[in-house]
Amino acid sequence: MLRENAAVLEAMVDHRFVNDIEQDRLPLEVFERYLVYEGAFVDTAISIFAYAAAKAGTIGQKRWLIGVLDALANRQIAYFERTFAARAIDPSSHALDRPPVEAFRAGMLEIARRGGFLDIVAAMFAAEWMYWTWSKRAAATRISDPVLREWVDMHADDAFAAQARWLKDELDAAGAGLDAAERARLSGVFGQVQRLEIAFHDAPYDGR
Repeated sequence: MLRENAAVLEAMVDHRFVNDIEQDRLPLEVFERYLVYEGAFVDTAISIFAYAAAKAGTIGQKRWLIGVLDALANRQIAYFERTFAARAIDPSSHALDRPPVEAFRAGMLEIARRGGFLDIVAAMFAAEWMYWTWSKRAAATRISDPVLREWVDMHADDAFAAQARWLKDELDAAGAGLDAAERARLSGVFGQVQRLEIAFHDAPYDGR
């Protein structure tokens, strides 16, 4: 899956948004717009992982996913609540129905609603492996904005790494029992999500 989608994954982890963070030059208005878009998506991710928990086949998978839901609701959502309050950001002043933002939300939620457990794992593996990959790199750079530094560090820390690896391990464990067509289909989900992510990360620049 990673090999087959190497080009689109590389395009995302070398996105302008990532490069601006690594060069400590991300415009404040772009970051704040991104925070609103991403905060809304984290709320959607709670629904996505709830679908995964409902469709999981083992109690071990369900327990892990309950932990993921707790982290999203009580760590990541809390980050946005604190940040919006501290910076006087009004999420309602930003258009969440912009096509690339809505396409990402709706596309990911549709995978969770209509797909099976492995579809959801493949989709969230695409998102989280990508985030972990670039955040590890960015965490080694100078980031002068403490709120942005906290966001990057949250995605480079051991807890997030463990989640990204868990998703990968689930796919690896299932892969041996899948036929070539099903492996190709799930690989396609991974690529679809990367393309949605690229457009989503373009959106905070507001066409500039």
